[in-house]
Amino acid sequence: MARKYSKHGPYEDVHSEEAEAPPPPPCWLCGRPTGTTIVWHHPVPKSRGGRDVVPMHGICQQTLIANFTNSELQRHGMDVEGLLLHPPIRKFVDWVANKDPDFTATITKKQR
Repeated sequence: MARKYSKHGPYEDVHSEEAEAPPPPPCWLCGRPTGTTIVWHHPVPKSRGGRDVVPMHGICQQTLIANFTNSELQRHGMDVEGLLLHPPIRKFVDWVANKDPDFTATITKKQR
């Protein structure tokens, strides 16, 4: 037979305090808060021994992949400031700075 109340007190007590959700983590590349979709990116590619992951927007990850090879990403490692010194990345971050966190667009193909 089902219980009339939960083991931990009346039903009203369980839902009376609603915890506020923590703020979304900022994007590793652009610094904007992430939206509903968070991409967990390996700054050092897994194929190059990378284990750490960082939160990013999908569009930011696509931009990195379109502009750098795995070897170049391995050399930069966790140094986001080094990546921002590249003109195409700086131009992208400046452009996307005022966009909505869930903003998405097509990215140009790799230029190698």
